[in-house]
Amino acid sequence: MGHSEHDPAFRDRRPWNAGRKLGAKRALRPQQVWAIRFWLDRERRVRDRALFDLAIDSKLRGCNIVKLRIGELVSGGQVRSRAIVVQRKTGRAVQFELLEPARTSLWAWLQCRGGALDDLVFPSRADQAAHISTRQYARLVNELT
Repeated sequence: MGHSEHDPAFRDRRPWNAGRKLGAKRALRPQQVWAIRFWLDRERRVRDRALFDLAIDSKLRGCNIVKLRIGELVSGGQVRSRAIVVQRKTGRAVQFELLEPARTSLWAWLQCRGGALDDLVFPSRADQAAHISTRQYARLVNELT
């Protein structure tokens, strides 16, 4: 339903996006990535550091990251250097490499977390059988960036 230009309330009304930045966020610079890693280490946020490093290395969407299982990232008692995940949106298998900082932080998180190969890497606090929500993941990303 539209508004009439003759309506006095319409003239004083600002667009919903006035003054806001539109579009995708800019990619993080390497300096910003290291600053975030340093801050997460200083705050002893092991889970968030592992989640951040995994997101940076994999470049997966949040809905795919939160649903990862331990068996997809670990084999033979160590974190794999390469992993393959089937994307939910496209249905395509994506292979990505995990660099040393990501493997180290993921291993530290999995040592704290424990669990079997079929368990989720990032479980929900409310229900251990469920993963953290994509909304919670988005809140963490907004907090860090």
